[in-house]
Amino acid sequence: MSSPKQLIEGFRRFRDRHFAEDGVLFKDLTQFGQAPKALVVACCDSRVDPALVLDCAPGDLFVIRNVANLVPPAENQGHYHGTSAALEFGVRNLGVPHIIVLGHAQCGGIHALLEGGVAKDDSFISEWMGIADAARQQIEQKFAGASDKIRHRACEQQAILVSLNNLMTFTWIRERVEQGRLTLHGWYFDIEGGELMGYNAALGQFETL
Repeated sequence: MSSPKQLIEGFRRFRDRHFAEDGVLFKDLTQFGQAPKALVVACCDSRVDPALVLDCAPGDLFVIRNVANLVPPAENQGHYHGTSAALEFGVRNLGVPHIIVLGHAQCGGIHALLEGGVAKDDSFISEWMGIADAARQQIEQKFAGASDKIRHRACEQQAILVSLNNLMTFTWIRERVEQGRLTLHGWYFDIEGGELMGYNAALGQFETL
């Protein structure tokens, strides 16, 4: 789709499909409210739509999208906290049983982080990508001399682990994890090979799901 007209035509197809053929779904969603099966922290990248990639219906996922699918650590310094607020609503109000950090290959944010493309002091992206700087430092040390593709892929996956660790800095997430009421997942979508990988904490590596 490349124009507003095409988007409007797409909405008409959506309406015909979900309100004419499957109108019960939205009647239930409006009557009983949302009860998503999982909260997904995904990237803004136009190629990585969680509902499309995971083949989910409306109401299945509570989705938070931002640059490079990052979760900031818990802190309150009087700034705006869109991702943290959405996490709080999904966990404390909706009671999601799963949180998935969904990273992906060819991430522009990670590419900029590794290649020095977010160094401007006045850049919103620069400050945001600083969340993943620990991942960058680790990859630069561990994969010094490796090809750009290997470094980028490794950093994309390491940034997922940074976000998983940051999730545990929120008291209301950590408590639910410890109580067995909430499970955290680190997933990686390889848009080149069409594979979905998950982090195996016991083995310390990503594996095909």
